[in-house]
Amino acid sequence: MKKIGVLTGGGDCPGLNATIRAVVRKGITEYNYEMCGIMAGWKGLIEGNIKAFDMRNVSGILHTGGTILGTSRTNPFREDNKGDPERILENIKKFNLDAIVAIGGEDTQGVAFKLSEMGVNVVGIPKTIDNDLPGTDYTFGFDTALNIAVEAIDRLHTTAESHNRVMVVEVMGRHAGWIATLAGIAGGADLILIPEKPIVMEEVYTTIKKRHNRGKNFSIVVVSEGIKLPVEDNKNEELVLQSTKKDSFGHVMLGGVGSVLANMIEKGTGFESRCTVLGHIQRGGTPTAFDRILSTRFGIAAIDLIHKGEFGKIVVLKGNEIKSIDLKKVMGHFKLVDDYWYDLAKVFFG
Repeated sequence: MKKIGVLTGGGDCPGLNATIRAVVRKGITEYNYEMCGIMAGWKGLIEGNIKAFDMRNVSGILHTGGTILGTSRTNPFREDNKGDPERILENIKKFNLDAIVAIGGEDTQGVAFKLSEMGVNVVGIPKTIDNDLPGTDYTFGFDTALNIAVEAIDRLHTTAESHNRVMVVEVMGRHAGWIATLAGIAGGADLILIPEKPIVMEEVYTTIKKRHNRGKNFSIVVVSEGIKLPVEDNKNEELVLQSTKKDSFGHVMLGGVGSVLANMIEKGTGFESRCTVLGHIQRGGTPTAFDRILSTRFGIAAIDLIHKGEFGKIVVLKGNEIKSIDLKKVMGHFKLVDDYWYDLAKVFFG
């Protein structure tokens, strides 16, 4: 009997539990595998925090947000974490794990790839609300975050119009502006600012003024947290940060660019402006039907790859088909918003 471990790493998002459920159920019912939950991401594999999982553990979790396994941003290959990769190998041997299903975004899959290079049997499942993992049309979690953002924009329309204000909506998106772009299109945003496009503040002011000059006395501006603003005390156009402290993968904590932008817009246009930061609201709560189905399909496909002995791969969505590619192909770059989507959004600016 093979013994399979499953873990969730990085930020939580809707659909993780649906994925865990699919992996465990298919592994037990179809292949008679012994299934284990690795707690708190790669940290659990380092510390040996591994628990036996059966059908009861994954009952009733399809619709729930978060992850029953817990998660962390632990990086076993960080320079000051010397010995962690060896501890992982020791615990894989100690717990007799034949393979690992790693559910996560670019950081989690980066660790999975390095372990696969060391001979560990790993299969990846792509998860991130940012939808910036290359090789897959969609990651699960994105659709739910997108719908949350659209609902927020819909609600802000009424208060913006009532008070004749410019409403800046800050959404997540460190490297890529997928949430901002598609939420802006679906929510009827009047301007969308994303990391992929340089920000020229005079153009921002002109667009908003043009809209107001034709009788629209309110505007909705959607902005990704990862944009770089050309402001006086930020001449190098660095990111706006909550903290300069870096996580285990070298990421700083973003957030606050919306407030800075709202102040700049008010000074540059003379129109009263306010900012709403959606933050972690985008990552919480019940997954949409799309994310429940996609994560379920990913989970089934991942355990099928293990059964076929196809390791060092990650399952992906291509069109309407679930396929697999080498983990190496998703390393070192991001899937960015292309001109098609942004040009589509620009039709409705101003």
